[in-house]
Amino acid sequence: MKPLSDTLRNRLRRLERQLADGLFVVLLLALAISAGWLVARHDRYWDWTAGASNTLTRESLAILDRLEAPLRATVFAAAETPLGKAIERLLAPYSRALPDLRIDYLDPQRFPEQARDADVSLVGQILLEYRGRRETLNELNERAISATISRLFETRAPWVAVIEGHGERAILGESGADLGRFGQELREQGYLARPLDLALLKDVPDNTRLVVLSTPTIPLFPGESEGLNRYLDRGGNLLWLLDPGPLNGLEPLAEQLSLSILPGVVVDAAAAGLGVDTPTVAVIADYPDDALAGGLSEPALLPGSLAFETQVAPGWTLASYLATGAQSWNETGRVEGKIDRDEVVGERPGPLPVVLALTRTLPEPEAGADREQRVLVVGDGDFIGNAQLGSHGNRALGIRMLRWLSRGEALLELPPPPSAAAPLILDDNRRMLLGLGALFLLPGLFLSIGLAVRWQRWRGR
Repeated sequence: MKPLSDTLRNRLRRLERQLADGLFVVLLLALAISAGWLVARHDRYWDWTAGASNTLTRESLAILDRLEAPLRATVFAAAETPLGKAIERLLAPYSRALPDLRIDYLDPQRFPEQARDADVSLVGQILLEYRGRRETLNELNERAISATISRLFETRAPWVAVIEGHGERAILGESGADLGRFGQELREQGYLARPLDLALLKDVPDNTRLVVLSTPTIPLFPGESEGLNRYLDRGGNLLWLLDPGPLNGLEPLAEQLSLSILPGVVVDAAAAGLGVDTPTVAVIADYPDDALAGGLSEPALLPGSLAFETQVAPGWTLASYLATGAQSWNETGRVEGKIDRDEVVGERPGPLPVVLALTRTLPEPEAGADREQRVLVVGDGDFIGNAQLGSHGNRALGIRMLRWLSRGEALLELPPPPSAAAPLILDDNRRMLLGLGALFLLPGLFLSIGLAVRWQRWRGR
């Protein structure tokens, strides 16, 4: 028989283990309850996705910071459907950033009158309302939502007049040379972009914030070119997109600005490094750190671009310019086969200015006009055309030009366009390692941990 002391000691040891286990359970429950209580009162979120897909971008947060009143969103989909749940996940970051955001869900089949009043044509569209203004979204992504909120904040949308009527690039056109995609960018930024035919209107309307002018294929009438000159005389801002060839009636405008165009088109050897198979593409890669291009980094491609002298008309100031690199020149001959620069015919080595930013201080601006007038002259219009807008840094440069011309008053940076997630591609070796890990490594690790815990407990007895 065991001594009484040993028996008592074993019973106390078992009781101590039971008390320890009970205390552990009590503390674990207390920790879980305390954690739930804290989570219910203090929300904290961590986004561990590689692309931060569950977090608003800094551009969206900057737009939300401007709001001065509650925002309301009406989702025209049933909340319990998969589509409604997907939209709830999309709007969740906005709810976290805006605690007073009100989100309602309406099934358009059960509430057809409300859907018709909001111009809803598809299940899942969202109606945003702010201070009596409203807009229904046609796209569901962060960029579309933030752009709509930005437009709702503005009480008056600035007008952009795009000169058309003589074969210019059309702001609503869908061909590769037209500006339809750029026009969509303007609308997302809160501008009202409309075509303007100076053959029908004698002058550019006074409420126009900006005129976009491209090279006409049919010569302008004298009265139309005079209307453009009068627009400049009264302090209007201008984005002039030039192309090789005759000016077709824009000569008076070039004379007013003392614009000097170098002969030929720019060829740039740097284009080959960006995957371009033709040398007649001007590459802007070195951006000045100024109001026009500060912060830009991705190269912009200007196909078939003209180059300029840096001289300007009296009263005007060359505030900035964007130039090509040292591997470029203005080629005056035919671009075929092997080409070399010929100094005799006036072909100059780069850097060559292809974008001129001109400013002028107005002595007596008209009522409501800015004191500083701004003009951008670009040697190529294709870079923001439908075919080239998404190439490299063209879109960013086009938006920055608008921001400079408008002084950033109406233009807020929008989130980047949504991009498809990169596919997960595994080679044979990685697939084999993944299979071995799932079948042997992880089960073996868990078994080893279990055996080690069992052995430690056996030693403690």
